[in-house]
This record gives sequence, C-alpha cells and structure tokens, in this order.
Amino acid sequence: QVQLVESGGGLVQAGGSLRLSCAASGRTFGTYVMGWFRQAPGKEREFVAAISGSALYTDFANAVKGRFTISRDNAKKMGYLQMNNLKPEDTAVYYCASGGATYYRRPDDYRTEKSYDYWGQGTQVTVSS
Repeated sequence: QVQLVESGGGLVQAGGSLRLSCAASGRTFGTYVMGWFRQAPGKEREFVAAISGSALYTDFANAVKGRFTISRDNAKKMGYLQMNNLKPEDTAVYYCASGGATYYRRPDDYRTEKSYDYWGQGTQVTVSS
C-alpha cells in the first residue's frame, strides 16, 4: 500500500504563488513516477505535471507550462508542485499520484490517469481575481 498526502493548498490572489507538497509512505518513493492532476468544479480531472522517478524527465500541461515547476526529494519521500503567477482558472482540487514505473517510454503515459496506481485525497487551491 502507498499513502499520499497533499498539503499547501489555500486561497491566493491572481498573480500569487503556492507550493503544494505530497508526502509519500509505504514504498520506495523514488522508484516511481509522480504526477499532479487537478479537478475543477463541473470538470473532469486533468493532467498538470509529472516527473520521473530519477527526476530526469518532467512534463507539463500547456496551460501551466512556464508557470509551474515540479520537483521531488526522494530521500524525504516528498514531491512538490511550485505554482507561480496563478490565475483564476487554476482553481481546482489538486491531487498527487504515484505511478507504476520509474519512467514511461511514451510521453503520453505520464499524462494518463490509468498510469497511476495511488492517489492522494487532494488539496483545494482557490485563486481569486
């Protein structure tokens, strides 16, 4: 079993920043891909960012590219999503997820929910205009 706990969400004004954290327990965190997804009210959950187990590969959704960064500290079993220049459309519940491999051969696999075995409970991010 793997447990993932997100933190760091909150209310911020447009243009502000937040740093989300994902604390992992239960297995060797550094072995697996980590992803961040989000779900806005009335919308389907969507891919935000992903990082390979070694942190050599990262991927971002077009909507957040250049504003968000993803990182991890495998020794601490922590993952992070730094969100800068936040916009009202970034308002959503953000979930971290742990994948089933150290890396994926196909870039699209990083963006697919079915590539991830474990999910956190989510943390709310609200961006006011």
